[in-house]
Amino acid sequence: MRRRTVTSGGLDEVLDSLASSPPATGEEAPAPAAARLRERDRDQQELRTEFEFELPRGYVDDEGQVHRHGSMRLATARDELRPQIDLRVKENPAYLSVVLLSQVITQLGTITDVHAGVVERMYATDVAFLQDFYRRINSEGHTHAAVTCPLCHGSFEVDLSGGRLGES
Repeated sequence: MRRRTVTSGGLDEVLDSLASSPPATGEEAPAPAAARLRERDRDQQELRTEFEFELPRGYVDDEGQVHRHGSMRLATARDELRPQIDLRVKENPAYLSVVLLSQVITQLGTITDVHAGVVERMYATDVAFLQDFYRRINSEGHTHAAVTCPLCHGSFEVDLSGGRLGES
């Protein structure tokens, strides 16, 4: 087994040479490892922290305007801990999701100050959608879901964030 000393400046060149050189007999091909390293570095540089969504029904504000499009950011540990000390949550544990969603929704239509009162006045279907959306982006890291057609039994992937008519 060969060892190499690599400085951070020459890492890309070493990875390229490993990917292009044929493997020695009895050794595993290094190309997949090099490709995985490049992919990991690209993923770290392109970390998505905010995800757009489209509500199934939409939030109706005091003027009667409907807001369906919005964005939600990834939650931090502080976002998850802060509702635990909120008096409203202590009195009613079901209120936790309202407080948590109000902290991570960054925009809802033209509303940029999304607070617990806004989430309280949303339709239950929209709150359920947002709870699932929150779970998906914070635990799975994406908004895609694998589904199976009930008619043809074909499997495919859909983006739950919506965007076009009938996709929310």
